[in-house]
Amino acid sequence: VIICIVALIEIIPDSKKLGRTSDHFADRKTLIFRHLGFLVDGFCLLQHFIHTLARFILPQTVLELSFVDNFVIPRLSVCAGVDANIRFAHIADFPFDGSGRKVNDSIVTTTPGVAYIARVDDFDCGIMISASHNPYYDNGIKLIDCYGEKMPEEILLLVEDYIDGKLHVFDKDWPELPFAHREHIGCTVDYVAGRNRYMGYLISLGIYSFKGVKVGLDCANGSSSATAESLFTRLGAEVHMLSASPDGTNINKNCGSTHMENLMEYVKTHECDLGLAFDGDADRCLAVDENGKLVDGDKIIAICAHALQQEGKLKKNTAVVTVMTNLGFFHFAKANQIATKATKVGDRYVLEEMLSGGYNIGGEQSGHIIFLDEATTGDGELSGIKLLEILKKSGKKMSELAGLMECFPQVLYNVTIQPRKKGLWQDDADIAAVIEKHTAILGDNGRILVRESGTEPLIRVMVEGKNAGQIEAAAQEITEQVKIFAAS
Repeated sequence: VIICIVALIEIIPDSKKLGRTSDHFADRKTLIFRHLGFLVDGFCLLQHFIHTLARFILPQTVLELSFVDNFVIPRLSVCAGVDANIRFAHIADFPFDGSGRKVNDSIVTTTPGVAYIARVDDFDCGIMISASHNPYYDNGIKLIDCYGEKMPEEILLLVEDYIDGKLHVFDKDWPELPFAHREHIGCTVDYVAGRNRYMGYLISLGIYSFKGVKVGLDCANGSSSATAESLFTRLGAEVHMLSASPDGTNINKNCGSTHMENLMEYVKTHECDLGLAFDGDADRCLAVDENGKLVDGDKIIAICAHALQQEGKLKKNTAVVTVMTNLGFFHFAKANQIATKATKVGDRYVLEEMLSGGYNIGGEQSGHIIFLDEATTGDGELSGIKLLEILKKSGKKMSELAGLMECFPQVLYNVTIQPRKKGLWQDDADIAAVIEKHTAILGDNGRILVRESGTEPLIRVMVEGKNAGQIEAAAQEITEQVKIFAAS
């Protein structure tokens, strides 16, 4: 294990790739060991989670007190959380102690909750096992560093290669990780107090009582089922719960932020002031106004950025969004003299831009919204609190707040492409010509975005603008040209 760590140190010469800044530690080796120590743990957990979950075996690697170049690697502490998935019902009984370290198990909690506890309770890392916004059988693991932030992608790829047996170190392959034995075996500690501490933190952020506000909460039968009702009730709201009865298999099933229909109907028929919908691990939040109309992530960012600007708290007068953010947001920002920074799709890239630029609000249309003054990850419950505060302070209805921004119609088509042709379409003259043609037609009232999917063999064609007929015609012609290239 030590040889592998040393090899990774040689592979990663720039310590800044391992964390937010190198200033958090006295020297480069401390930073590297701090991160790699739990990365090897976390991805071993991921590997065994995929292959042996049915046997309830989640062993991890051992990093006992060892000396490399006269440097001591300490035993590490991990904060772990899960959503309401049936596959994780007995996670407290999983033998994390095979890793040789102390794991504090927060039971059912949210991803931002794990990030908060990892950051403030001085854990070396946090691990969240969750289906996120997916069905219960599409599970994943989120690794969070000691600052409460997601790990850099380049480091995750290196560790994945190592666990898959692809990393060749010192003329030898290292396909397996060792287990802890005898006196080196670690332990698992029930850490419900951590979840309670996080909830207390969110409550402490509330400036106004929400008394008199009637809110519907769709918890996606996920993590927030264990926290949201208590949280918003203690803040004074009249709470109506939807999809908050997890049975282990119904997480995100026709509910939550990916299925807004039930909440939209409920809010309208039960005369709620607004509705909030979270995803399975509650790092996303979408809203519904009193008329049952959707208020997506772009509009929530617009509402919150405008409120921060009015209070003189919008750092550098800038909001961070992505290239897929609705064009209406950019028109809103320009009209209100708010600068924008657009990143690649993914909350990881939004956070990176916020950290590097010193901005305090950013997010995605999907409802991943980061309030960096209070949190280091997207936090659905925090987003909900922010919205209710603005609603209460302004005295306006949710529909009036959402009216700050006009959403332009969007058309999205996907074209399957062979892996060998990825990237080549950008040099195709016919595709470029048809994009240029429709860009000129749309002018300032529309835009075209053609990009490759980061996770699937697809080219995505997105066109948006004020004129629905124009954007549909543009999207269809561009898509047809991409299909001709894909078939050639």
